[in-house]
Amino acid sequence: MQHNNTGPMKKPELMAPAGDMTSLRAALDAGADAVYFGVVSMNMRASARNFAVEDMVTIASLCHAGGAKAYLALNTIVFDRELELAENLVAAAAAAGVDAIICWDFAILELALRHRVAVFVSTQMSVANSASLLFLYRQFGVRRFVLARECTLDEIVQIRGQLAARLGSEAENIELEVFAHGAMCVSVSGRCFMSQFGFDASANRGECRQPCRREYLIKDVREGKEFLLGQDYVMSPKDLCSLPFLDQILAAGVNSLKIEGRGRSPEYVSVVTACYRQFIDFYYDHRREPDFAVRLADLKKQLMTRLDSVFHRGFSEGFFFGRQISQWTGGNGSKATHRKVHVGVVTNFFRKVMVAEIRVEGAGFACGDELMFQGSATGVVSIRVESIEEAFKPVQCAKKDSLVGVKLAGIVRENDQVYRIVPVDEVDNARQ
Repeated sequence: MQHNNTGPMKKPELMAPAGDMTSLRAALDAGADAVYFGVVSMNMRASARNFAVEDMVTIASLCHAGGAKAYLALNTIVFDRELELAENLVAAAAAAGVDAIICWDFAILELALRHRVAVFVSTQMSVANSASLLFLYRQFGVRRFVLARECTLDEIVQIRGQLAARLGSEAENIELEVFAHGAMCVSVSGRCFMSQFGFDASANRGECRQPCRREYLIKDVREGKEFLLGQDYVMSPKDLCSLPFLDQILAAGVNSLKIEGRGRSPEYVSVVTACYRQFIDFYYDHRREPDFAVRLADLKKQLMTRLDSVFHRGFSEGFFFGRQISQWTGGNGSKATHRKVHVGVVTNFFRKVMVAEIRVEGAGFACGDELMFQGSATGVVSIRVESIEEAFKPVQCAKKDSLVGVKLAGIVRENDQVYRIVPVDEVDNARQ
């Protein structure tokens, strides 16, 4: 189905992940309209660094100061023994000014309603039709739904149409959210028991060990023959990437686009958020211009090159155009075109002259190289090195165990980690 390319008038929200403070700042600096995060436990990324309960005040303040919203993920199943903890977390979120709670357990839903915090129904609830959505809206006042990942683009359009038919203008109160980019699970909306059976680590508790992404030795019990299953990693999906057809999603009436990745690196958060931000802004600023289609096609190519540079397992359109699983499985490990190599640490930053003093502990770097700075107060800052000074004298290269100064356009801070961004083949050749 071809969808109306004029699209809705209002830009959808761009929601980015934050697994730690560095990623949080990276998301905000890259233009996220909202950030979602987890605290302590009871979220689907238990292996991520996550935040302390006390951090919620700072998180909400940073987001609000940047014109963004803060969403707390409490999206696991909840056991009876955890109800007191659940209430404490919801109460703390309300007190901190968190804008909404993402959940699918009705205990969390009830607590959030009681503490007057907005609720977003997680994709874990697998809401995939207008009838389910209307029931939750009418009975509990839920206004945002993270649709099941199995929904196709046509089905999303149909859900929006049914809401308008059933509710009239009131349908504008309901928001549809979809995943736009990041890791996918081979199971239905992520509800998998493979990790539970193999490692006693439940995916529904955010503890998934991702056994689906490994090689397996299959043995014929009758004759003892063995086969290595792993060449195509049939249980390991590629990453979702909707940017090649994001204009169609925008035209479908989606209200929020979510980037997956609370367990991924700050540079992943920075690059992916910035790419989707640039696309969305370009679409709404230029879509009525006569050369829009040509310019949009060029922009897609540029942004896909950037997305290809950070961690991914290959790209897939997910289920947006159907449910042909064989077309979105792929190999394990990163398919990124670039990697980061640790250089050293910032030992001082001189604001008046905008120069960072770097102690080179690992790989050296040279003029023309790309450096990336990461820190909890800095987020992610990338620069192309134009000049290097050692002992107040210009040099072309910074060698291991040296102390050098580099001119910057942005602010970094003492103890920020410094990396050189290099093509993957350069890293591989260095290892040989």
